[in-house]
Amino acid sequence: MDVDDFDAYLDRWSRAHGGYDVRSSRPTMAWLRLAHRLATPLARRGVHPTRVTTVGAVGAIAISVVASLGGRWALLAAALVIAVAVLDGIDGAVAELTHTATAWGRILDQLVDRIGDVSMIVGLWALGAPGPLCAAAAVLTLLDEATRGGAAAEGMSEIGLVTIAERPTRLLIGGISFAAAGAVPSAAILVVTVGAALWAVITLGTTVQLVVNIRRRLRDLPRNVARADGDDQDGPEPGHRT
Repeated sequence: MDVDDFDAYLDRWSRAHGGYDVRSSRPTMAWLRLAHRLATPLARRGVHPTRVTTVGAVGAIAISVVASLGGRWALLAAALVIAVAVLDGIDGAVAELTHTATAWGRILDQLVDRIGDVSMIVGLWALGAPGPLCAAAAVLTLLDEATRGGAAAEGMSEIGLVTIAERPTRLLIGGISFAAAGAVPSAAILVVTVGAALWAVITLGTTVQLVVNIRRRLRDLPRNVARADGDDQDGPEPGHRT
């Protein structure tokens, strides 16, 4: 694929995301156009997407480290959130443009995303957000993503599991919280507490949304895994619908 061919890139992206018609979403189109423009020079130079992902991982870890310094350092943490978000888009774009997308690359990308989520929550805690709120936000986030991953393994398309707490939402909450805390250090504890509370509430809502939607959609998918011992106490015989 010609790395400058944006339409071809969109087609590949759509196929990789369950056939989603990205051209129907202006915000997504704008984001992909930015990722494509930033990734094109790297693709021309043969930069492997894993290198971009690794840089993103370092930035993700640095968020909590910088936030823990307190005061105006929270502004830098907010800037790191933006940088990590951009890198998250660039590594996928490089992979598509250079035809180097792999299963391991996708797993590594998800791992770095979770590191970033936890790092942001740790940063909120370091700035004064209550520990129980932060713990709830972290646990629910990891639970939601694990549930999503399990559903995908059972044949569900990830694009069909869009929730109220997608990663862009979490990045927005973390970034705004750090920016506000850094801009007004005297109100940092209040700001990050509100941010952590909002994070926890929307992820709790997401948990409910995922469980309900996954259960409903899996009923329309044939069972593809039979119990090894033939025990079917939890459902109908293999080949039936749940």
